[in-house]
Amino acid sequence: MDEQRFNMSMRKFLKAVGVTSQQAIERVVREGGLSGKGTLKVKMVLTAENSALDHVVEGDIDLG
Repeated sequence: MDEQRFNMSMRKFLKAVGVTSQQAIERVVREGGLSGKGTLKVKMVLTAENSALDHVVEGDIDLG
């Protein structure tokens, strides 16, 4: 495995996840009129075909 190619590919994927996830959260807050209303409980599930990868991250976003 080419370590540099792997790292670049992974970084590209993670950047896309971060950008599109932020846009989705901002949209749901805006369209749902949630701004300034407590916290938004979020959960991200990462899986990969043909592997045992099953990673969950949960958290709260302060809606200020």
